[in-house]
Amino acid sequence: MKFWYYKGVWASKYAKKAIKDITRDDIKSIAVIRHAALGDMVLTRAFLLEARKAFPQAAITLSVVSNYTLGVPHDLIDRLHIIHGHDQRDTPLRERIKSIRQLGYHDLVFDLASSNRSYMLLFFNKAILKIGFPYRKTQAWIFNDVATCRSDLNFEVDDMLNMLKVFGARTAYPHVYNMPGNPVSRARPYIIYFTSASVAYKCWPADSFIALLKDLSVEYPDHDHIILEGVLPWEKEIVQTILAPLNNIDNVYSLSTVTVEEATDLIQGSRLVVSNDTGIRHLGIVSQIPTVGIFLGEPYRYWPRCDIHDVAIPDYNGPPEVNRVKQAIVKQLENVRIDTEAPGTTT
Repeated sequence: MKFWYYKGVWASKYAKKAIKDITRDDIKSIAVIRHAALGDMVLTRAFLLEARKAFPQAAITLSVVSNYTLGVPHDLIDRLHIIHGHDQRDTPLRERIKSIRQLGYHDLVFDLASSNRSYMLLFFNKAILKIGFPYRKTQAWIFNDVATCRSDLNFEVDDMLNMLKVFGARTAYPHVYNMPGNPVSRARPYIIYFTSASVAYKCWPADSFIALLKDLSVEYPDHDHIILEGVLPWEKEIVQTILAPLNNIDNVYSLSTVTVEEATDLIQGSRLVVSNDTGIRHLGIVSQIPTVGIFLGEPYRYWPRCDIHDVAIPDYNGPPEVNRVKQAIVKQLENVRIDTEAPGTTT
């Protein structure tokens, strides 16, 4: 094999020598380290699919942490490796190191986490080449053989796929995720809204959601406007706060789902997902459903530059205006042709 780059990638002298002595068919085993919550986890599907395509002879092991197992793509991997996470803080160091070592040897290791835990995995396990995208050069020099560029200005999936492009992989664009699911079929087309997030500062104000839903329920009376409830009590409280002044509007209501699979099915049947920066929006992205992301800050790392995905961002700090979010939604709905075969409709 060879490295396919001129500039913008760092490779050690060892890596430049080692790559000449192996062929693509020599790669029998790949480890992918991904320590991430639901949204980032499902985005990893694109990398796993492209890794399988680039190295068809290789078995793939995915390494995750115990507190982040939602959305693990079991259908795309051959083995799952789990190390102790924040939910197992009291585990003795000896046991932690033992589980880290259980990752074992792999021909290639791709670090899609660049965290203290992933560096421990790189330190305690051997591979022909260890590839990562740390923000700091010193981390690359210590833990990686090859390091690609990483920027918050890029959609993170693109930065992950760059690790495969170093080996000459031809990755698909738009990205392919092959997200499994059974789209829900309802009598009327519907839009999904998700009003909470992992942290409070990512949440668009409830008053803004109320104003938005009042307008859209009138402008799109043939659609159901469904607020997807979160699982935590405070998330449900936000939904109730939003619904209270809208209780006389028939086509605005909430639904709850218990599992990731149920949420995915509901999303896959919708025309559009409107969401704060959270995993629900990423479920829409990997399901190839149009999305509008509401960002109170910089969106680039989580914004795929595809026509079916848009973002509403403020001019400066603070929440985007209601009209800005509404314009993005209207644009997306106009771009999505609805007919008898479209998701969310029945014949």
